[in-house]
Amino acid sequence: MPPGDADVVIVGAGYTGLWTAWYLHERRPDLRVVVLEAEHVGFGASGRNGGWSSAILPMSLDAVAHRHGAAAAHRMQDAMHRTVDEIERFAVQHAADGVFHRGGTLDVARSAPQEERLREHLGEMHRHGFSDDDYRWLGRADTEARVRMTDAIGAVWTPHCGTVHPLRLVHALARTVASAGVGIVEGVRVESIEPGRVTTSHGTISADTVVRATEGYTSRLPGYRRDLLPIYSLMIATEPLPDAVWAEIGLAERPTFADGRHLIIYGQRTADGRFAFGGRGAPYHFGSRISPEFDHDDRIAELLSTSLRRLFPAISDAAITHHWGGVLAAPRDWHCAVRYDARTGMASAGGYAGDGVSTTNLAGRTLAALIGGEHGDGDDELVRLPWVGHRSRRWEPEPLRWLGVNAGRTAARRADESEAAHGRESRVWGRAMSLILGR
Repeated sequence: MPPGDADVVIVGAGYTGLWTAWYLHERRPDLRVVVLEAEHVGFGASGRNGGWSSAILPMSLDAVAHRHGAAAAHRMQDAMHRTVDEIERFAVQHAADGVFHRGGTLDVARSAPQEERLREHLGEMHRHGFSDDDYRWLGRADTEARVRMTDAIGAVWTPHCGTVHPLRLVHALARTVASAGVGIVEGVRVESIEPGRVTTSHGTISADTVVRATEGYTSRLPGYRRDLLPIYSLMIATEPLPDAVWAEIGLAERPTFADGRHLIIYGQRTADGRFAFGGRGAPYHFGSRISPEFDHDDRIAELLSTSLRRLFPAISDAAITHHWGGVLAAPRDWHCAVRYDARTGMASAGGYAGDGVSTTNLAGRTLAALIGGEHGDGDDELVRLPWVGHRSRRWEPEPLRWLGVNAGRTAARRADESEAAHGRESRVWGRAMSLILGR
């Protein structure tokens, strides 16, 4: 791409960048907006995530309330609920049938410690003004009516979640943005960003506003190596399962599902009858390295396969046909953020820590409100959300970063193993994980 000028340059053609471009166009169709992408649209987590369009935030509401007050925490969570509705609206209008499905989500307790943690989370949501219509406890019988998972003793249910086909959604978004006249330029690697200018492998672009929407790839930019931690999350998918197997398992309404363990798992029943199942546990690579070779890990794939079969023995003979992964970004305090400095024209959003499918939409609408100006009532609500302007401290330098993050990963795994073996909370490993990772 030759050197040129734009009103707004957005770095990154994933969900954050494309949602921002779309809502900027809706607000200010006169703006010249260009989106730059080093690879192709949806190359990162946007195109290969677990497909949860949820209302989950990486930070707790108690943490938000501690910084900003209880009212702000409620507004933040309520905005996430309405964001799931907004993505559904967009998908119905602009994407193919089946790209979005509203099925809610189930967090299943499979042991006494898991039940305790999930009930604590439910209590937190209720303390912040949400009712059983939003989050409620299901007993064993009600849980089994929705999903028959081994050792299930109850679950937290919320309707505020849908499943998406991540790549089809991001492609639908890109087509919609491009048809509106926004320029999307693929295969252009950004080498540096600074106020008023973006330097790329193909030249320099001047712009009044520069939006950094690089999420897991932020550490590659000069000056940002320690701002966000690139963490890998990996997935598997089964072959399509027969109707008789699904009748034994449940998930008829296709809710997403997880359980209460420390080392996160996440899954869904896909539109074509597969399990898509993922989890954390892949190592952090020294120096925040990112490489295509890290997108696959046979050891993690086997662990995921074993875990899924333990949850659902009915699929013991099902073939695992797909394995993939990608990098997400974690801030040091696990608090995602949207920022805009009108003086310098620098803007950014990210740090979703794996909860980005919906959060990116809210980020895009918020950035558009901040950049577009002339706020109305709805815009005022967006720009006053407590994540606007938040700054996380930077991650530690190496080798402390590598030692700490991988020690935290080990502590989470050991805590889960201890709880499975003894049936009670692993206070030593659980506290170690919290102390190391600062959660």
